[in-house]
Amino acid sequence: MRVHFDEKADVLYLRLGESRIVESQEVQPGIVLDFNEQSQGVGIDILGVQGRVPQANLRQIQFEVA
Repeated sequence: MRVHFDEKADVLYLRLGESRIVESQEVQPGIVLDFNEQSQGVGIDILGVQGRVPQANLRQIQFEVA
């Protein structure tokens, strides 16, 4: 999995797989899911992320494994 934050565009992108994206769908305002040929989710775009996560430090992201 790859995570990319574009500070200038205010977009957080999570790439969940390496397969080719063939379709994207906005499932909620500012939340876009990317799908591969098998209709599996392979990416998530979060637009306007700084407004969604007050005072978030997006240069430092923590992961928890349960």
